[in-house]
Amino acid sequence: MLNFSTINNDQNHIISPIDKKWWKEAVIYQIYPRSFKDSNGDGIGDLKGIISKLDYLKNLGIDAIWINPIYESPNDDNGYDVSDYCSILADFGTMEDFDLLMKGLQEKGIKLIMDLVFNHSSDEHFWFQESRKSRDNPYRDYYYWWPAEKGIPPYRWSWFDVNSNAWKYDEITDAYYLHYFSQKQPDLNWNNPKVRQKLYQVMRFWLDKGIDGFRMDAFQFISKDDSFPELPSEILGNIPEIMKFYGRGPHLHEYIQEMNREVLSQYEVMTVSEGAGASPEEAMLFVDPDRNELSMAYHLEGVEIGKHLDEYGFVNYKKLYSRWDEGFKDKGWLSIFLANHDQPRMVSKFGNDAPEFREVCSKMLSTFVITMRGTPYYFQGDELGMINIRFDNIDDYNDIDTKNKYIAIQSENGDLKAFLEEQKQASRENSRTPMQWNTNENAGFSNGKPWLKVNPNYVTINAEAQEKDPDSTLNYFRKLVQLRKQEPTLVYGTYTLLDENNAKVYAYLRTFEGKKIIVLLNFSPERADYNCGYNLEKSTVLLNNYSTSKKTAELRPFEALVLAVNES
Repeated sequence: MLNFSTINNDQNHIISPIDKKWWKEAVIYQIYPRSFKDSNGDGIGDLKGIISKLDYLKNLGIDAIWINPIYESPNDDNGYDVSDYCSILADFGTMEDFDLLMKGLQEKGIKLIMDLVFNHSSDEHFWFQESRKSRDNPYRDYYYWWPAEKGIPPYRWSWFDVNSNAWKYDEITDAYYLHYFSQKQPDLNWNNPKVRQKLYQVMRFWLDKGIDGFRMDAFQFISKDDSFPELPSEILGNIPEIMKFYGRGPHLHEYIQEMNREVLSQYEVMTVSEGAGASPEEAMLFVDPDRNELSMAYHLEGVEIGKHLDEYGFVNYKKLYSRWDEGFKDKGWLSIFLANHDQPRMVSKFGNDAPEFREVCSKMLSTFVITMRGTPYYFQGDELGMINIRFDNIDDYNDIDTKNKYIAIQSENGDLKAFLEEQKQASRENSRTPMQWNTNENAGFSNGKPWLKVNPNYVTINAEAQEKDPDSTLNYFRKLVQLRKQEPTLVYGTYTLLDENNAKVYAYLRTFEGKKIIVLLNFSPERADYNCGYNLEKSTVLLNNYSTSKKTAELRPFEALVLAVNES
C-alpha cells in the first residue's frame, strides 16, 4: 500500500491519498462457463474445459477471471436461479473439478472471482420448497409472500415475466410470492436475519476454498419495504425509474455493512456490485472506503444506452463517462467494460463489425477498456473480435428474456418479425455463442452438439489463427494488457476529457506522478480530425492499432493511439 498526495495542475485540485490494491491494477477476464470450452462432448462448457485453457488465460496476461454461476441450478436463467449454493451443477462438473481449477489458477497466478446470486434463489431451492408448503413453515419468511385474502398485491414489475408482473399466485397456500426476475426466481427476504446468516455461511464456504472475490448479481435490489406500498404513479410504465426505485431499499446499505462486518472484513477479498447506484453519487455510497461496504462499483449506464452508440449520441457518451469519473476522482473505484453476458458483442454494439472494420474497430474498443480509469472487465471472445450471430429464428434462442418477450408480443398480435430483427442487434444471446478456438468442428468448442449455435464465421475468426498473426486482435489485446502493467499512469492516473465536443474522436489525458499519457480513439468509420490541446510532435507512440504507426492531426477509421507526452 502506498499513500501520498499530489497536485494535478491540469485539474487544479488536490488528489486524495492513493490506496494501491491488486484489484485496481488487475485486468479481469469474464468467463461464461457454458460457452467457454467443453471437455466431455455434451455440448456444454465445463470446469475441466476451463482447466484445459489455463495456459491460454495466462498468456493473455490477465490477472483474474470472473466466472458466471456454476452452482446447482435447474437453468431457467442459465444458472442465475440457484437451487444449491454450495454444490456444482453436474453440467459443469464436480466440486473436485472446482478444487482442481482453483489449484491450477493459483499455480498460474490468476485470481478467481465468483458470481454471487443473492437477490433471489431458484424455486427448486430447499428453502423455497419448504416455504411454499404452509404459512407457518419455518422457512416461510425466507421469501416474500402476500396472502390472497388481502387482495391482489401492489404492482411490481418483473424482468422475465411474460406479463411483466413480479407477483405469482401459488394455490398451495393461497398466496402470492415475489419474483423480480422469472417465476422460477423467487426473491429472498433479506429482512429476515436468518436468511442473511445463511447467505453469509455460503460466502464463507467459498472464501475458505480460497477464492479472491465476488461479483454480486442484482445486489442493489436485496432490500425491500415488505409492506409493499403502491408504486408512485409517476414511475408506472417507466422501467428505468422502476429500477431506480428497486435499488433504493430502506435497509440496503445497512445489510451490506453488516455483511462486510461479519464476512468480508475477515478475508482478503474484492467485491463488486452489479448496477451499484443509478448515479455516481448513489454508487459512491457502496464503495466509499469510510463506509466499509464494497470494493468497486459496476455501473450499467455505459452499456444500457440502447441498441447502438449512434442512437445515444457520441458526445453524450463521452460526457457520461466523464461524469462518472468526476464523481470518483478523489475516492472510491469504478469498473470499466463494454460487454458481458447480458449485452451483445462489443464490436457489434459500440463499433462496426463489417469485415473491413471489424479488426481495427475491435482493437480500438479494447484500447478504451484497458486505458480508461477504473478496473477493466473484459468478456471472453472479445480479444478475438467476435461479433453478433444474429439469429433469424426464435427457436435458435435459449435465453428466457428473448423468449418471453417473443411470447408476450405474440399474445398481443404484435410485430414478431420486427422484434426478431431488433434482437439480432440487442439480444444478450449474441455474446453467449461458444468460444471460437479453431477451425475444427464447432470451432473447437465441443465435439458434441453445442447448447447454442456456433457463429459460422469461426472459420476465419478463431484463436488458433490469431495466435500466428502478430497483428491479430488477440495479440493486440496482449500488448494492451502489458502496457497497462508497465504504465501505472493508466491505472492510478487522473482522467481529463479533451476535445469534448468532437463528434468522432474520444480523446483523454491520464496523468500520474508527472507523467502524461494521451489516448486518442476514433469511434467512426471515417478519417477524423482532433484537437487535444497538446503538441504531440515529440510524443512517443506507446501503442497504435494500425500496423503502420504515425502521429498526425488526423486519425484513420477506428484508429487508436496511445501517446506518452513529452513537453520538454
